[in-house]
Amino acid sequence: MNRTVTCKRATKETRISVTLNLDGTGKTQIDTGIGFFDHMLDGMARHGLFDLTVNAGGDLCVDGHHTVEDTGIVLGQAILEGIGDKAGIRRYGQMILPMDETLALCAVDLSGRPYFKYDAPFTADRLGELDTELVREFFYAVSYSAKMNLHLKILDAGNNHHMAEALFKSFGKALDMATMREPRIEGAWTTKGSL
Repeated sequence: MNRTVTCKRATKETRISVTLNLDGTGKTQIDTGIGFFDHMLDGMARHGLFDLTVNAGGDLCVDGHHTVEDTGIVLGQAILEGIGDKAGIRRYGQMILPMDETLALCAVDLSGRPYFKYDAPFTADRLGELDTELVREFFYAVSYSAKMNLHLKILDAGNNHHMAEALFKSFGKALDMATMREPRIEGAWTTKGSL
């Protein structure tokens, strides 16, 4: 079963194209126009072992909000389409990831019921050209577009770059675990009969 998906979004503010292979090896080709965001998406895909291509054009003359949020929306759509009916996948994934002095927790449930919890006490307003408040906006958009339950929390804070990187990498690792095929499961892993 091929789990490679391309999703696109075009608005007056952005033009986004995302190709995601859930069964990849961590190859990336990412250009959002926001260098630090590209770096975070690259780390997420490489550590999640997803092949990820992102081409994003947005109104960066305003700020990065629309580009980051819409990239999250399209990535979430690609995840949702890639997992299909969720038959035979593990559904849940989690990771506690250290990044030097920082420690991040990510937990994912591909339940079809979107919910988002986030606790990341950034002390810097920006990392490169990325507003740190947009980290939350990105993951919120992913969680709701993918219809996933997503919890992200910084357990030990420190350097803001390390905190952001730990969040993105832990998400990649948790999502990889949740989307893995489990040969002992037939159909969706639920007591309800379907997700």
